[in-house]
Amino acid sequence: MLHTRICHLLGINHPLLNAPMGGGYARAELAAAVTNAGGLGMIGGTTGGGADWLRAQIRRTRSLTAGPFGVGFISHLPSTPELQEAALTEGVRIIAHSFTDPAPFMPALRAARAIVLCQVRTVEQAKQAAAAGVHVIIAQGTEAGGHTGHISTLPLVPAVVDAVAPLPVIAAGGIADGRGIAAALMLGAEGVWLGTRFVASPEANFPEAKKARVVAAGMGDTVLTRVHDIADRMPWPPDIGGRTIRNAFSDRWHGREEELRTWIAEHGEEHTARQRVHDPDETSIYAGEAAGLIRELTPAGELVERLMVEAEFVLRGRFHSLTEAPVPHDPLHAHDE
Repeated sequence: MLHTRICHLLGINHPLLNAPMGGGYARAELAAAVTNAGGLGMIGGTTGGGADWLRAQIRRTRSLTAGPFGVGFISHLPSTPELQEAALTEGVRIIAHSFTDPAPFMPALRAARAIVLCQVRTVEQAKQAAAAGVHVIIAQGTEAGGHTGHISTLPLVPAVVDAVAPLPVIAAGGIADGRGIAAALMLGAEGVWLGTRFVASPEANFPEAKKARVVAAGMGDTVLTRVHDIADRMPWPPDIGGRTIRNAFSDRWHGREEELRTWIAEHGEEHTARQRVHDPDETSIYAGEAAGLIRELTPAGELVERLMVEAEFVLRGRFHSLTEAPVPHDPLHAHDE
């Protein structure tokens, strides 16, 4: 079994977390399934439901698992202090922040003796989070789905590991199987944070038509764009885009952002109506480049167990192959047989 420092810190068996995806995608059912399989389940705390919704999700998660779980926030939004207070009041002691300096949130988190994770997209952000006193850094590469930066996972992770040592680092972005987990560990990460792979699970609260698009996507079928944020009138830092599966909307408007602003001012209600029915051709399908490695929907608990077996196989098998020793049965493709 693979065991790293974050397993001890977070009280888990496997160094794997589901990303606390916003928009209500990562709810109690997903968090509990990941925790029950030995990883760390995370609830996405930033939705339109507010503090009452989050409290209900925390209580629902507790009814489904006795293990540890956390809550993550899109932290530059003004609702974050209220949401963090709700989570802490409900007894959650693993909190993740992203997209802003976590320092303003730290006094309350220290008082609650919470374990704090912070997702970053640059080395400078990693140093800022470390200086604020967080316990774990998540280094997110641009391959990630949803909102992300512009530096790839492969160079970002070791650079962040070096910059914040001895803090543990978790890798995110472009990881969908055991090979990706093994690679992240070899880069110096002590765990992985997966979003897109869990989107393609029954427990993810993601529209079925959009899940099908994720499973069907090939390499090169995503785009890092601001068009959906413009259409949805969502405020994001200027260096952040949203990686999404390409569709008719992104193909039509990517590169024509100023024209889109004019169009949405006149057709906002029309676009909102398409959002209500989750139109996969005209609304965002946030998913990362790892979608090209996903071939099926997989229950989240089964996925955790499979990925950890695969990762251990890769790490052990690669060593044996380099020393010309025989390699045991390959679980990576066993489910294809």
